[in-house]
Amino acid sequence: MSDMRIAIAGLGSIGRTLARSLADGVPGLTLSCVAARDAEKARGWLDEEGIEVPIVALEEFPEYADLAVECAPAAIIEKICRPMLTAGKQVMVLSCGALLPRPELLELAKQHGGRIVVPTGGLLGLDAVAAAAEGTIHSVKMTTRKPPNGLAGAPHLTKNNISVEGLNEAKLVFSGTARDAAAGFPANVNVAAALALAGIGPDRTMIDIWADPAKTRNCHTIEVDADSAAFTLSIENIPSDNPKTGKIVALSVLATLRKIGAPLRVGT
Repeated sequence: MSDMRIAIAGLGSIGRTLARSLADGVPGLTLSCVAARDAEKARGWLDEEGIEVPIVALEEFPEYADLAVECAPAAIIEKICRPMLTAGKQVMVLSCGALLPRPELLELAKQHGGRIVVPTGGLLGLDAVAAAAEGTIHSVKMTTRKPPNGLAGAPHLTKNNISVEGLNEAKLVFSGTARDAAAGFPANVNVAAALALAGIGPDRTMIDIWADPAKTRNCHTIEVDADSAAFTLSIENIPSDNPKTGKIVALSVLATLRKIGAPLRVGT
């Protein structure tokens, strides 16, 4: 069986980590191409790393790849997804909050035999949530605490004139549904959208977001009450070069890619 060809959209912190890993060699996977906003800068980085792959336009991905990994701003998710899904191919979406207001992308995948894959990312316990959803989940609540600089510039903060500068104690900056959180913090809480998609949906999954100057890590706690189990899970993610994203996100993408063609798959 030939290797699955992987395209990477975006060479930020996550995209670069993934590109290095694939270039170093992952059984069954080949890095086939990348796309980047600044092609000249991207070529310079690829050359420095000794990674020989073409830089192509997003609409050309289906010619080069079987699966595209979205490591780009949520605003361009359609430009990444539509060509691949129309061609009946796969897209791994990290900005999964952007899927919530775009159900047409799911319909496009169904229509053409494409597939959208959402990795666990910076959360944990999605296997348990998905299993519980086969029965009845009564409630899901998530509490996120991040260093203030990891939330700075979020649309919800800007729109509501909420400042997170100079804090000397934790500040609750959002309390509401996962749908509203994904819209208000598109670069910060994709974990809430992933949790919602795995469980009871974005309108019943609740989330509190705190800007906490005492934290140096991105901290998430989820509480689930279901007819099959009640559980609480917590994780503290070390930020990557981009303070809005944890280091574990890129590793989660790589682990998910390994599962796709692996002879042994652990977890749902």
